[in-house]
Amino acid sequence: MVTLNINGEQHELDVPDNMPLLWAIRDVVGMKGTKFGCGVSQCGACTVHLNGTAIRSCVTPVSAAKGEITTIEAMAEDPVGSKVQQAWLDLGVAQCGYCQGGQIMNATALLKRTPNPDTSEIVDAMAGNLCRCGTYNRILAAIERVAGKEDQA
Repeated sequence: MVTLNINGEQHELDVPDNMPLLWAIRDVVGMKGTKFGCGVSQCGACTVHLNGTAIRSCVTPVSAAKGEITTIEAMAEDPVGSKVQQAWLDLGVAQCGYCQGGQIMNATALLKRTPNPDTSEIVDAMAGNLCRCGTYNRILAAIERVAGKEDQA
């Protein structure tokens, strides 16, 4: 048995210790917002927060997920995450939307640790999140909006 604290709720799961956190979240707990993209930590679609740090859930075993796990489902209630989501909506960031949960999770973690990042810090922090639709300019603009740099974008 593994106990996971996901979005403030305890979940007792009868899963192997080496099961990727992604599959525990999606298939066992039933939260479908975190996506499978590559399975090797290269695309960022599976990004969640573990104790406030953005991690790739596709390569993180449930046995290593000690502490508070936050998924995209909790972002509407998060003070920074809700601002990021609103900027995404205001600027029409998403096209297909598949990667956007991971993008939002990574952007939120960045803005919590660096509330006023410059453009290069944003680009560096977001480099590991891939968007097949190529909405990178809108992603950058949305993060800059939340950081109060909208006029500079």
